[in-house]
Amino acid sequence: MMKLAMICASLAIAAALPMSERTWMNELRNDPPEVRAKALVAKMNLTEKITMLHGPPSGPCCQCKTSPLCAYVGNVAPNKALGIPPITMNDGPQGFRDNSHPGTSTAWPSGLNIAATWDVAAAAEWGTGMGKEFFAKGANVQLGPGLCVARVPRNGRNFEYLSGEDPFLGYTLVKPVITGIQGQGVIANAKHYINNNQETNRNGVSENVDERTRFEVYYGPFRGAVEAGVGSVMCSYNKINGIYSCENPDTLGQDLKERTGFKGWVMSDWGATHSMSINAGLDQEMPGAGHMNEKNIQAAVANGNVTMETVNDSVVRILTPMFAMGVMDAAEGTWDWSKQASNTTTQASCDSARRLAAASTVLLKNEGGLLPLSKTGKKIAVIGLASDNTVVHGGGSGSVVPSFISTPLAGITAAVNGQGVTYNAGKDDVAAAAAAAKAADVAIVFVATLSHEGGDRASLSLDDGGPTNNQNALVTAIAAAQPNTIVVVTTPGAILMPWSKSVKAIVTNFLPGQQAGNAIADVIFGAVNPSAKLPLTMPNKENEIGFTPEQWPCLPAKKPLNANYTEELLVGYRYYDEKKITFDTGFPFGHGLSYTTFAYSGLTASKTAVSCKITNTGKVTGAEVPQLYLAYPASAGEPPKVLRGFSKVSLAAGASATVTFPLKAADMSIWDVTTHGWKYVTGTYGVVVGSSSRDIRLNGTFTA
Repeated sequence: MMKLAMICASLAIAAALPMSERTWMNELRNDPPEVRAKALVAKMNLTEKITMLHGPPSGPCCQCKTSPLCAYVGNVAPNKALGIPPITMNDGPQGFRDNSHPGTSTAWPSGLNIAATWDVAAAAEWGTGMGKEFFAKGANVQLGPGLCVARVPRNGRNFEYLSGEDPFLGYTLVKPVITGIQGQGVIANAKHYINNNQETNRNGVSENVDERTRFEVYYGPFRGAVEAGVGSVMCSYNKINGIYSCENPDTLGQDLKERTGFKGWVMSDWGATHSMSINAGLDQEMPGAGHMNEKNIQAAVANGNVTMETVNDSVVRILTPMFAMGVMDAAEGTWDWSKQASNTTTQASCDSARRLAAASTVLLKNEGGLLPLSKTGKKIAVIGLASDNTVVHGGGSGSVVPSFISTPLAGITAAVNGQGVTYNAGKDDVAAAAAAAKAADVAIVFVATLSHEGGDRASLSLDDGGPTNNQNALVTAIAAAQPNTIVVVTTPGAILMPWSKSVKAIVTNFLPGQQAGNAIADVIFGAVNPSAKLPLTMPNKENEIGFTPEQWPCLPAKKPLNANYTEELLVGYRYYDEKKITFDTGFPFGHGLSYTTFAYSGLTASKTAVSCKITNTGKVTGAEVPQLYLAYPASAGEPPKVLRGFSKVSLAAGASATVTFPLKAADMSIWDVTTHGWKYVTGTYGVVVGSSSRDIRLNGTFTA
């Protein structure tokens, strides 16, 4: 601690460079951020540069109330002599995680929820709302969004990720999220790069992935973040092809920086640095300085193992986003660590969280039009996890302590003005819960399971990892007692619903955040017409994708050394299509119903655009998400069809609109491992437009 204090003190008392010499703050102020960054780096000595490449070399970590050196999850010391403010990083991917001042920030819906909206406007609102709170709490780096593609249905962190099981979905939605966060003066951080697709033995497992699969499946969301100008990327704990992610020259220096064109900086996940990896593409070690420290880097520069150009490049990569997002130009006091204590939850943030939670609620089944319910004249039995046992978020760095929680029981009770609602937790006495359901006109059963960073789910069953272990039996009993049964499923990812045929209505709200109750009431009673779609497949049974122990050797009692991606491109719905798996109790990727209906017509298709007309054929206003899938020529060796477009369109009853999906050369390209570049595939393409990956409404072709 004394050593750390001396280092920071020496930086603080160094002679300040006269403002007349700070060209990056005056005559270059209107120049591109990289020009300003290079001008600043030219005035820095090696010690000052190395200070930018790591967190505090010793002392407490991470989030504290005692010192600016540990105030946030990640902290980089300021350089007052040169006018460089501290870098203040904080979790996480779905809101400001403040364990020092719990309950002072908004618990937003999860990244998987935003994936379920299939809506770029919702993604922008989410990013903007989070960015405002990070800025207000003095954090200039948000450690999010999470982008990994859901290869493993039981991955404990799937709820954090914006991509669901499809790279194009993540590629499209990440752009407005990055713009939203960074538009608030906060640098976004895309994570976890790359193939952090399981939590079991995440610090030692090697994810063995071929080059084409990396580029076509797993890099896509990160490519979208790069195109949106993301300022930073976090490398992951795992190995890729036997080399740790944070020291992997193939995936960092080559694939991310050279081939994808990333201009920002790469930071390690916390404790994921295993060597002084600056030559491999790592720019900054977090949270401390075990490897990227002054002693090691100075020695490497002195003996020629690391060039000064490499050091300069890393520092420029850090400073450029700081200039671009206004961190460097912010008023004095903007990044004061005392701001972390601020309560940033506002009426606007609460309203937005409610709106986004409702917008991400997927209506999976609605037999006989049971939903929406009338607010009057119904006796409603609320059963299960709907009161102080409500589940709203997962665990780990993706968690946020809510400023308050709107429970489903409270939301439903408020919606009907307290009339006709009874509640039974259903935990200890299933028979009593069934009796309560039978005495009502309708039963709403709330079920949930949990997951967290650091471990994978033991199974996809509601009875494995949830707050109670009798939930499937509870739903079965309620359905037998009450024909008008609605099930609300709160889940961090894929879930099994063996009872899905025996209930009339099913909705899933994934992990909806602190406005869970108000949002689900909005959907159940029709204040919001659901329009969300599944961002991942809900399987019929455990391990329906047929993973072998060599592909995913993640039994809880073992620490697998290798996970082999021999399925290659057949991830999620692509595997289901290839194997022609039909749905019995599960639901396909892209599925989601509305309280109205939509007709599709008038398909036109070419290599530059696909268009069709969508008509609201029902009686109420609603929004639909038509989805474009392409079937490549057989010579390309692609899955049966891949998502290449989607658009949310809102229509009044009887109204129509033409939806156009632009196509770029990239949409018809595959990764060529011979040239190590994208290869445009010519030939005849199948065009599939539908309401889900299996609800196909229009078919066509075009020639490229």
